[in-house]
Amino acid sequence: MNLTKTFVDFFTERGHVPTTGSSLIPRPGDPVLFTTSGMHPLTPYLEGEPHPLGRRVVGVQRCLRTTDLDEVGDPTHLTVFEMLGSWSFGDYGSEQTLRWGYELLTERFGIDPGRLYVTVFGGDDQVELDQESLRTWQSLGLPIELTTDENWWSNGPTGPCGPDSEIFVWTGQGSPEGTPTTDDRWVEVWNHVMMRYRRLGDGSLEPLEQRNIDTGLGLERLTMLLEGKQSVYETSLFEPWMRTVPRLWKLDETSERIVIDHLRSSIVIVGDGVHPSNTGRGYVLRRLIRRVLTILWREDESRSLSDLPIELFQQTLNHFHQGELVTLVRRIMIDEEIRFTNLLERGRKVLSHDRFRKPLDDSDFEYLHETHGLPRELVDSLL
Repeated sequence: MNLTKTFVDFFTERGHVPTTGSSLIPRPGDPVLFTTSGMHPLTPYLEGEPHPLGRRVVGVQRCLRTTDLDEVGDPTHLTVFEMLGSWSFGDYGSEQTLRWGYELLTERFGIDPGRLYVTVFGGDDQVELDQESLRTWQSLGLPIELTTDENWWSNGPTGPCGPDSEIFVWTGQGSPEGTPTTDDRWVEVWNHVMMRYRRLGDGSLEPLEQRNIDTGLGLERLTMLLEGKQSVYETSLFEPWMRTVPRLWKLDETSERIVIDHLRSSIVIVGDGVHPSNTGRGYVLRRLIRRVLTILWREDESRSLSDLPIELFQQTLNHFHQGELVTLVRRIMIDEEIRFTNLLERGRKVLSHDRFRKPLDDSDFEYLHETHGLPRELVDSLL
């Protein structure tokens, strides 16, 4: 089953117009480095600007989250991922989106309703309990957990926000037990946000001109659940990587996942036009590539990104519809490896001086960074 096509077709049949997934690079003037969610490019329309395709749209958006970098290596977190999304700009409400969500998961994707659990916003001192979502799930017979902080969605300290309802799938053996907040075998698969408010700079809320729906379903996580795998890396989406990388380099499981995630993410970032640099988007890319190399060289300094077969670049770029850039992307990443190699050699020479034979203090780290271009994390790795 082509999950993306099934998702888009389902909502197209229900009056949604497909929208082309945007680049990882946000629109000009957006202060965020990368697109972090499916709704990010749609913010003006959630704020009330008419969407050229109408009031119902559906699409697939590639996203990047640096906030999850420290969690990459576990079974479900990725740096670059794809978000399946459906949106209503002032059209239908929470009951409709939740009923469609239940129908798609159980009837089209075949998930047993007995493996589902949902969470609903329980209310706080600013916004009351989400009664409509609660009643909808009760009518469908699903178990419900009320939370406050876990069921409020915002894209930052200010801007559009609102209560949400999350759908979880049981991934454990045997009969489901516990709740989503007490047992991590409940894995979140789909979040439905009732985008009704705007958070102002002083923390207060004002109603949006229109009541919107914004849903996001992670493709990689959905694939993991439907294929019955224990991690996203075991799914068909990562099959070429998992077939190739363990043959090239012997790594422990966590390191292997980090290397695969960061290389795959780096390919997509370069494919969207970003080059390594010391600031902004380029610095995120540089960090990813250098973290991979640091892991690879722990065991064997002869390892190189040039070991990666061209087919991995090709498969990744084709999947993200960037296929014509294969040779350029590979060259940019290998050039960054050469720069990092030269920087390491320079760092070792500098640190061999008598001045640095003592424990380093903040002024030493500042000098090494300002004078020799050696960032603190690099110096730490060389000591």
